[in-house]
Amino acid sequence: MTEQEALQLVVRAADDKKAEQIVVLNMKGISLVADYFVICHGNSDKQVQAIAREIQDQAEEHGLVVKRVEGFHEAKWVLVDLGDIVVHVFAKEEREYYNLERLWGDAPTEDVAAVLQP
Repeated sequence: MTEQEALQLVVRAADDKKAEQIVVLNMKGISLVADYFVICHGNSDKQVQAIAREIQDQAEEHGLVVKRVEGFHEAKWVLVDLGDIVVHVFAKEEREYYNLERLWGDAPTEDVAAVLQP
């Protein structure tokens, strides 16, 4: 699976669970942690967990290695580490507080609508 296909899989999984305001930051040359950060939020603890679980399930089903998942039980900021792609699933209030989009404001964004197209 190519990096773009993996990114598409992750974004679609989040979208399938009605994640809000999905943003993909291209971190190549900016961060040593990952090539992409996917940031989104849910409107309840259950939705945050459902988004994170769907991303993890889809990744595993398609042969991607889930290196770790952190924060799942608290459901305020769940991090799903897929290596080159790190997914941040927030509760709405935590997303506003941490504002990763501003923190990594020098990172270009990917067109999520294009990523969601077949």
